[in-house]
Amino acid sequence: MLAAGRGNVLVSRLIQRAHGEVGWFLYAPACALVEADRIRPGTAEHLAALPGVTIVDLDLPAALAVAREETWAAAHSRYAAQPTADRPEGALVATTEPKRWAGEPVRVLDLSP
Repeated sequence: MLAAGRGNVLVSRLIQRAHGEVGWFLYAPACALVEADRIRPGTAEHLAALPGVTIVDLDLPAALAVAREETWAAAHSRYAAQPTADRPEGALVATTEPKRWAGEPVRVLDLSP
């Protein structure tokens, strides 16, 4: 999320695809939005306004999963990436810090420049 505000070309392309191509979706977990906005104010509003971005609410199952973790942003992102009825294969975690996700039960899309 922070990379979007810093002009990362790969993130920009991903946002463009989600906006313009059928079957491409970007999910922004609410807890990750909060953390990104604390680091770079205005990030949450900007991303939430993009038509290709779907905000993942902190519903009760997500809150229970997040409550046990130290960092809510990573926990909510991991929870949002898990398989669901709508996304049987789960979702990818798009990140510029792929090493942070080593050993986690998620698939990663490396957006490092």
